[in-house]
Amino acid sequence: MSHAHNHAHLHPHQPHDSWDAVDADAPEAGPPSRRQLLKYGGVGATLTAASAVVPASAFAAGHGRGRTGGRAWRAGDHHIHSEYSGRFDTSKNPPVFAKGADAVYPIVTNAIMAKNFGLSWVMCTDHGGPTHSKVNLELAYPDLLRSRRLVPEVLQFWGMEFDAPQMDHHTLMIPRRDDEAQLLYELESRYAKLDAFPSDPSRDTEAKMIEFLNHTQRMSSRPLVIAHHAARSASGLGVWGQDTPREFRNNQDVAPDVYVGFEGAPGHQAGPLNGDARGGYGNYPTHGGYDQMTAVVGGLWDSLLGEGRKWWITATSDSHVHWTRGGSDFWPGEYSKTYVSARQDYADVMDGLRTGRIFVTTGDLVTSLDVSASHAGRAATVGETVTVKRGRDNDVEVEIRFRPLQGTNGNGDRPQVRRVDVIAGDVTGPVADRDSASNPTTKVVGRYGPSDFRRHGEEWVVRHTLRDVTTRGYVRVRGTSTDEMEPAADGLESPWDDLWFYSNPVFIDVA
Repeated sequence: MSHAHNHAHLHPHQPHDSWDAVDADAPEAGPPSRRQLLKYGGVGATLTAASAVVPASAFAAGHGRGRTGGRAWRAGDHHIHSEYSGRFDTSKNPPVFAKGADAVYPIVTNAIMAKNFGLSWVMCTDHGGPTHSKVNLELAYPDLLRSRRLVPEVLQFWGMEFDAPQMDHHTLMIPRRDDEAQLLYELESRYAKLDAFPSDPSRDTEAKMIEFLNHTQRMSSRPLVIAHHAARSASGLGVWGQDTPREFRNNQDVAPDVYVGFEGAPGHQAGPLNGDARGGYGNYPTHGGYDQMTAVVGGLWDSLLGEGRKWWITATSDSHVHWTRGGSDFWPGEYSKTYVSARQDYADVMDGLRTGRIFVTTGDLVTSLDVSASHAGRAATVGETVTVKRGRDNDVEVEIRFRPLQGTNGNGDRPQVRRVDVIAGDVTGPVADRDSASNPTTKVVGRYGPSDFRRHGEEWVVRHTLRDVTTRGYVRVRGTSTDEMEPAADGLESPWDDLWFYSNPVFIDVA
């Protein structure tokens, strides 16, 4: 796919609008103060319905042009821990569970804080362990039902942080059904590697993971499985740990409608505020807060996309303990957001995650991001494919629309987008080497700064032309508040000073 482009300023005779103008209609209420965080989020805090009245977010879900059928960009988080990420006394048979060991907040506390920070949907993903399937079914699920009643504005999915056989943790999201608790119980008790007591080594094999995915792909109501902090155990750049490119490919080949991606921006982003690495990536760091599998242009993500795989990225909090209480975490939605184009409906949010109607951001750098590719009157957006017919006019027009934050983010800042990058690569089909982690055709084909942004209402618009497209490919977009040409390896800088957003890809076919 040709990467030639038109990088002309779009409005050379039009004065650049000030960023202040975007804030004209911002609500007065903003993110919670430090006092509110401590009041509502104290260790072991139990919130009543009366205490659930917290300030409305200045960046609530629903901004942006949205989609047909009532869809809009709705922010969420599919990786959140509650007090049910506890401990087990295995000296007794059966093991005895105690709440509040690894994570400390009640399910409803997380839901209230998610609402406060503008989230429309969340998911409780507690750790497993010996006989944890029974804990989920008998103890945690009734609390989830109570939280749904107390915070009805937030869709609250049921699932867990799945102890994936032979791999690191994964989201296991269960469709919203009357029998959702039983569905999770059956999957966890049968397949989670840590659920058996006494422990069973046969549960921790690649064959068991494939068996699990085969089963879920055949289910009438399929769950979703998304890899967590995929390169956290990597010991260097491209030196993989628990999760490998081969495993991702094998897993998706077995369950393409279930196994759909990994966290682009892992949780634990507040680590540097307490002297720890972002994401808990102590061996090899994140880049701009994003896992190396996502952040490296032409790296593993692009290798998967170059096969034509529908492989999506998300951003989560992995919230356990807030950084103001000595943890390494932000509240759900306080720093990282996964936006899904969907109706405020469980099934449609899950469909958006499954089909890639997603963009991600940190620090509320943007509150909407629409990316489209069009040719000869046909257009596609993220997760979709536009077809180019062979002929003399093979140009593809890429349009990027984004909305900056109105008001301030969780740090009291109003971040500014300093650059938008257009990234394109070829789709060449399956790779011979299942451990391949590179796509040499993928490049940054356009870089645009504020003088290139064109104002359209409350949105900014960037347009880019892919010239003479004759082969299959894809285009994706990222943006940043920094002046880094590529996201640098992270140290202990404040995460609020290093913000990025990423779209998922739009595919281009040639017929």
